[in-house]
Amino acid sequence: MAQVPQRFFDALAVRTWCGLALRGLGRHREEIDAINVYPVADGDTGTNMYLTVESAAAAVEAVFSAHETETGAADGTGGPPGPSLAEAVRAMAHGALIGARGNSGTILAQLLRGMALVLAAEGERAHTEGPGLRLALRQAADSARQAVARPVEGTVLSVATAAAEAAEGTEGDCGAVARAAYEGARTALAATPGQLPALKRAGVVDAGGHGLVTVLAALVETFAGRTAGADSRTDHRARQGEPRTRVVHGAGPARDAPAGEPEAAAECPPGADGPAFEVIYLLEADDTAVARLRERLDALGDSLVVVGGDGLWNVHVHVDDAGAAVEAGVEAGRPHRIRITHFGHGDAHTTGAGRPPRERAQRAVVAVVPGEGLAGLYARAGAIAVLARPGEPPASGELVEAVRRAHAREVVLLPNDAELRHTAAAAAEQARTAGVRVALIPTRSAVQGLAALAVHEPERRFDEDVVAMTSAAGATRYAEVAVAERQSWTTAGICQAGDVLGLVDGDVAVIGSDVTAVAETVLGRMLAAGGELVTLVLGDEAPDTVADHLQARVRKTYLAVDTVVYSGGRQGAPLLIGVE
Repeated sequence: MAQVPQRFFDALAVRTWCGLALRGLGRHREEIDAINVYPVADGDTGTNMYLTVESAAAAVEAVFSAHETETGAADGTGGPPGPSLAEAVRAMAHGALIGARGNSGTILAQLLRGMALVLAAEGERAHTEGPGLRLALRQAADSARQAVARPVEGTVLSVATAAAEAAEGTEGDCGAVARAAYEGARTALAATPGQLPALKRAGVVDAGGHGLVTVLAALVETFAGRTAGADSRTDHRARQGEPRTRVVHGAGPARDAPAGEPEAAAECPPGADGPAFEVIYLLEADDTAVARLRERLDALGDSLVVVGGDGLWNVHVHVDDAGAAVEAGVEAGRPHRIRITHFGHGDAHTTGAGRPPRERAQRAVVAVVPGEGLAGLYARAGAIAVLARPGEPPASGELVEAVRRAHAREVVLLPNDAELRHTAAAAAEQARTAGVRVALIPTRSAVQGLAALAVHEPERRFDEDVVAMTSAAGATRYAEVAVAERQSWTTAGICQAGDVLGLVDGDVAVIGSDVTAVAETVLGRMLAAGGELVTLVLGDEAPDTVADHLQARVRKTYLAVDTVVYSGGRQGAPLLIGVE
């Protein structure tokens, strides 16, 4: 169905563009993954770019939802206006930054940030029209190049530069500028095999560039109201005289395919061994520290991309010493959302000399956890942990990616949050279409997930294991002690901002002013119904004495009850409590 065209760049255009880009990348994700041969043939460029845009789109939706909540006008009709262009593009850039995945996803985040720097500028009416979009595309291409330590031609950087150059030579509205940028990007994409030997040997175009062309096609559709491919002159089919790219289909004969739309996985050529690990993390640090970090990481490895600004950065590098890369981040500031991937063993799609596909495991557990401490605890117990920061729940695509990286025939999925039930169900359904047997256990708290993981036995029949884990989770009552962010009505009365709340099984049961006192009351109510084991998960904001106080209370009052304490890190709530 054709979209309603946008006349100029405003918040609604940003929202539309993000949605269309996400849909386009979802449609082309697998083919982009299949042609991913540079800088590492790990088969995830399309997935990484999809997850990056998914995070950007979610951030934009959150801004619109916040305005609807504040104004009470769900559709904006007759009520105050929705978010401004500046609010929408800043949300898009921030969402992409914190959700950026992989080399190409990180560069895409910087491209969006570069555009936001121009489109969010105040007092410039022209920035909502064609001239503003031209400036935004140029800023995007320039800032992306500056973020890459050693730019290489024939990559997404070349495609972005060509898009900006084509746009600069175009007059007209946003629709005309977007189409010119798209056409320039397509032409540059077709030329990438001639610029980068790795692409030429594999007979494919650059995967990241293909993803960017898809994002620009969505920009054209935003302003034209129809897909860029609706015009036979601008689709991905070969035109007379257009370069054609050879695509290799397994061991079969090669055949010609249009540049820009390879139809199957390319066989990766043997090449020199590169670094063993991909390291990605968000970093809170100042500009001076980041400049020093760039120099250190550049000496440690390659494919270095550092994007962001205003105190928050996304760091991506390929290294042999993953620990040294993380330590460099610790010296520069506060790294979090640390993600380390071993190229040889962490990806089922990795191919090439010396890197045979890893044999699939029989069973794995994927769990969403709210803090770094719990992520380590789950990982030591054998689970694959997906870290959810406060206010930033993982999207379904991120859960699908975690299931894929588990590389198992059977997967048990633990969402550990009632709000993630539908997201996890969608991820499970998508994973099943790829032939993975997935069981979703509806855990509503990390402590329920711990109880399930404690009885997990991979050698047991899958159905029996799932039943045992589900039973253990269901037999665990859960609670949390949190701090109210605003005044609101609760099941225990009206709370004020700063009040300490004790929630039992998701409902507010206690309102107080002291974390330890509220925790003691909550724990007493939970143990009144019986229990054998109390689990306490302490967040960074928990008082130093709360664990000792609660343990002493349990020992004195409930003689047959054991207590175990874990550190959860930055988990959003000062304390999580489980009673089995």
